[in-house]
Amino acid sequence: MYRERPAGVAGGTLWTSVNPGDARTSRVLPDGCVDLLWSNRAGLVVAGPDRTAFLSVAAPGDRWVGLRLPPGVGPAVLGVPADELRDVRVPLAALWGDRAVAELAQRAAEAPASVLPRLVARRLREVGGADPLGARVAAAAAGGVPVGAIAAEVGLDARALHRRSRHLFGYGPKTLTRILRMRRALAVARTGTPLAEVAAVCGYADQAHLTRDVRDLAGVPPSTLLAAG
Repeated sequence: MYRERPAGVAGGTLWTSVNPGDARTSRVLPDGCVDLLWSNRAGLVVAGPDRTAFLSVAAPGDRWVGLRLPPGVGPAVLGVPADELRDVRVPLAALWGDRAVAELAQRAAEAPASVLPRLVARRLREVGGADPLGARVAAAAAGGVPVGAIAAEVGLDARALHRRSRHLFGYGPKTLTRILRMRRALAVARTGTPLAEVAAVCGYADQAHLTRDVRDLAGVPPSTLLAAG
């Protein structure tokens, strides 16, 4: 069972996942986000930004609560550049130290859905909020703006934009744009729009281009993802 709702902080999403039955594997698609997680088995964990789909294995009885931070917000909350967390899952204690996390982990075990948003809100207050460049670049990338135009819009040259993007998102603006375009295309396809039309609407050269891109990022073609719901 999987559910999500607004986290009430930093535009984040609070989600819960409970596996009451047999072991199962789910495909988590890249989204440019960093997640702060709690589980009954692993405690507090950070999921960094992925470049390709992550296969998550849930054992019987596993319970997860996560706060998905919008693209670009993770480094402000965690104090770690996103590219240092790319494609990895690490205990929060590995970033902040055992002493700093011990009491927090105990409180999270009792009420993770309330502890995680409070933690994120406190961290953002302490650092004066997330870098506003993250929201600007992510919005432009999600809208399909070319990388050169994004750089001009935010007043950076291409190299500076790439460097800042790696810090904020874990990868450069071209990869971020590609990931967000895939997610937009899948959302449009789930409305019943034919894939050829989805490709045209979302800026792919053709349906074959869409299929190749989704397969590269998700590990399977769009038809498989759409069939899974």
